[in-house]
Amino acid sequence: MNHTKGNLNLIKSLAKNDFKAKFAGSYLGVAWAFIQPVVTVLVYWFVFEKGMRSNALNLHQGVRVPYVLWLIAGIVPWFFFQEALQSGTNTLIEYSYLVKKVVFQIEVLPLVKIISAVFVHIFFILVTLLIFCCYGMMPDLYALQIFYYAGAAICLTVGLIYITSAVVVFFRDLSQVVGIALQVGMWMTPIMWNVDTIELPAVFIGILKLNPMYYIVTGYRDALINKSWFWENPGMTAYFWIVVAALLGVGGLVFKRLRPHFADVL
Repeated sequence: MNHTKGNLNLIKSLAKNDFKAKFAGSYLGVAWAFIQPVVTVLVYWFVFEKGMRSNALNLHQGVRVPYVLWLIAGIVPWFFFQEALQSGTNTLIEYSYLVKKVVFQIEVLPLVKIISAVFVHIFFILVTLLIFCCYGMMPDLYALQIFYYAGAAICLTVGLIYITSAVVVFFRDLSQVVGIALQVGMWMTPIMWNVDTIELPAVFIGILKLNPMYYIVTGYRDALINKSWFWENPGMTAYFWIVVAALLGVGGLVFKRLRPHFADVL
């Protein structure tokens, strides 16, 4: 019991320090963690809604919603996934001085980056709800599903990070590969466009929906726009959790097998 509590306190402390350390020395400090994603959303909103006159179709109720609402509901969970995976991949390299300590439990290090990213994600969830309120779409019981989908995103990211953080110690180029994969993944999820309204072969659409982040992004939109429960799509829900369970299992195994060699390589 005390051992578990000690680990939780350690993760919390490291995550808080990690969040502050990213922006140490800058005038605006931790505000930069929020400024960049906000600017990104504003740029996409201006280009797609104001420049290209884009709207998003709510397929469940057959009504159109402002593109900015459809966009932000999908891009906010992606921001969390992107930040957590990118920073989490390099966590063992960044904290190499802790990895080399025999008594330190390095299994907690990947979780530090995720908790650090959660701080920003909570802020953006609140901003998202505020923006929806400004457009007259008040949160209801469906919005509570955000907690479920946020938890699902965390579980998915944990599994991936335990794999990438262990492998990147031996193959440093993986960090660049992850960055490129995230750039491509943002367009393939999809976030900027609606997979249900674009003219693509059914097979290709089916492949796109196999991306676990598609489930998360669609889930946020279901909670805020489409007003549907996650259990109304049992097939996708079951598929997602099977993938997550497999990633967690593989991630734990890879990390455990490679752990004895971390200190030697770092």
